[in-house]
Amino acid sequence: MAQTRKVGPFSVNPVGFGCMNVSHAYGAPMEPSEAQDFLLQALDAGYDFFDTAALYGAGENEKLVGKALRARRGEYVLASKCVLGFNDGQRVLDGRPKTIKRFCEESLQRLGDEVIDIYYLHRRDPSVPIEDSVGAVADLVSEGKVIALGLSEMSVETLIRANDTHPVAAMQSEYSLWSRNPELGVLYTCLELGVAFVAFSPLARGFLADTPPNPTEFHPSDIRRNMPRFSAENYAKNLGLLEKLKPLADAAGLSISAFALAWVLTR
Repeated sequence: MAQTRKVGPFSVNPVGFGCMNVSHAYGAPMEPSEAQDFLLQALDAGYDFFDTAALYGAGENEKLVGKALRARRGEYVLASKCVLGFNDGQRVLDGRPKTIKRFCEESLQRLGDEVIDIYYLHRRDPSVPIEDSVGAVADLVSEGKVIALGLSEMSVETLIRANDTHPVAAMQSEYSLWSRNPELGVLYTCLELGVAFVAFSPLARGFLADTPPNPTEFHPSDIRRNMPRFSAENYAKNLGLLEKLKPLADAAGLSISAFALAWVLTR
């Protein structure tokens, strides 16, 4: 791994491990025993920043992470998320303070842990002032249940308001050669405020892997089936753009995936 980077009070390797796909999103969930072995292999390989959420697998992902890694808790930074979750089996978007605190207690129980290192507001609940949602996490910090606050997929204005309420350690958004929205202001604001920017899907949801996916083979539950970028009409055009990237990667002596990750890291 390359030189570490700061995320709030933590120093971590520059490429983290997103746990979502272990439980859902890009195909059928892995078998629990296979998933636990996979997570341990990632830890052994040098990943030290694991990102899960209450939403992933309706809580099952947190259980897997806790079961697989809990015995080696001192070797990694643990991030999880609230606001998006499940209530009585129904998916909810709930940023009310009492719900955030309940989500945290439930996450800690599933993780088998006493503290979450970075706790993200997974999305903004438009019915609740961001100051109220952030205030709930600030309370959890005071109680020792959370170390640092994170935001996910939020605007410049929301980031500033949140940071005025309680220091924001990390802003997480999708960012890759294919998804550049953070360049509209979020990246600069993170730099200005001293907030770490955490790029998720840096390989463009698999598009920038060394072998791009075939949308016709997506599992019925794969969330990419509903993304316009993977529709039959758009995907053919996007593959043409990918061809233009290959000479640049070849000139750098890198695979497509390594080139894509290196580009994000330079940003």
